Amino acid sequence: MGSGIVELMALAGCSVTLAEIDSGAIEAARGRLEKSLGRALERGKIDEAAHAAASGNIGYETELIALADCDLVVEAVVEVEAVKHQIFSTLDGLMSSPDAVLASNTSSIPIATIAASTTRPDRVLGMHFFNPAPVQKLVELIPSLLTSDATIDRVDAFATDVLGKTTIRAKDNGGFVVNKLLVPYLMAGIRMFEAGEAAAADIDTGMKLGCAHPMGPLELCDLIGLDVIADVAESLHAEYAEPLYAPPPLLKRMVTAGLHGRKTGRGFYEY
Repeated sequence: MGSGIVELMALAGCSVTLAEIDSGAIEAARGRLEKSLGRALERGKIDEAAHAAASGNIGYETELIALADCDLVVEAVVEVEAVKHQIFSTLDGLMSSPDAVLASNTSSIPIATIAASTTRPDRVLGMHFFNPAPVQKLVELIPSLLTSDATIDRVDAFATDVLGKTTIRAKDNGGFVVNKLLVPYLMAGIRMFEAGEAAAADIDTGMKLGCAHPMGPLELCDLIGLDVIADVAESLHAEYAEPLYAPPPLLKRMVTAGLHGRKTGRGFYEY
């Protein structure tokens, strides 16, 4: 997700700094970006000039201090609340501009809890992109109770006018709009497969051809990453205490076994 957001902003003409945890992660991100931009060039979606400009718009750093002069920072780390708190607290002390906005790409964690790690809760919000970020048109914008109207309007204008996205606004409830609806559906698909009610391919084909979904629930889980899906489900289950959000035992076992979907080569399908 982080690489996709960087690519999107670089193609939109923004100067972007990608901050990663270490040099190995930087090289992996650089490889993903070069591959994706190269594929866009090969397919004629961008020309040579746009490819060169986007590549030149991206800087790579391993220290958060490199983000100090940014107007907007979008966090896209693991869906673990403690990690996000640490990053937002650190960023809060680094940003040189009092008007800098700190946004989270979280898909389930309440923005209020993230903003509480800072001294600028009026300039913290959720900015939830969808995978792949350069392609998917939607961005969910989630203000907390303390996010200022100026902040949400400013980020909305950036997402629509600069990035070309369609935005929707959601209240600061776990899962927001899309994942509050999507996660129970995905968990139901996993439970159906776990119970042996249908094969994975038949579950997915049923939803694609029967409901006109572009991808079935198990295929979508593999694309998103089963580890990510499990974290999101756990977060929503903790928020609402409703069984429909609880990750099924099979999902937990697959995550423990390292079967995380496309990114590991095996999930509900092999890649």
